[in-house]
Amino acid sequence: QLHLAESGGGSVPSGGSLRLSCAASGDTYGTYCKGWFRQAPGRERERVAVFNPYGSTTYADSVKGRFTFSQDSAKNTLYLQMNSLKPEDTAMYFCAAGPGHFTGGSLTCDYDYWGQGTQVTVSS
Repeated sequence: QLHLAESGGGSVPSGGSLRLSCAASGDTYGTYCKGWFRQAPGRERERVAVFNPYGSTTYADSVKGRFTFSQDSAKNTLYLQMNSLKPEDTAMYFCAAGPGHFTGGSLTCDYDYWGQGTQVTVSS
């Protein structure tokens, strides 16, 4: 069983930066899809940055150029560096991981494992 735990959230003014961390434990996940998601009150969960087992990272258009996904395999930790934060980035941020599989030639990721979330609040 894989366990994920986020940290690093907080309150910052517009234009500020935060780095979120996601520590994994309990099982190996080196070949899994990994990602960061967020959900604001009254809104659907949004995919922020996802990393597939083949080494590519995809970002939501709203965060491109401002957020950076990274990972430290030795520490089993994922990171999300968030710069130039905006009030619309305010949300609960979650990390997730799970196996990927090919369906019809396309990679589908099953995010079976989720952390508890960390709150990010950006004031204007």
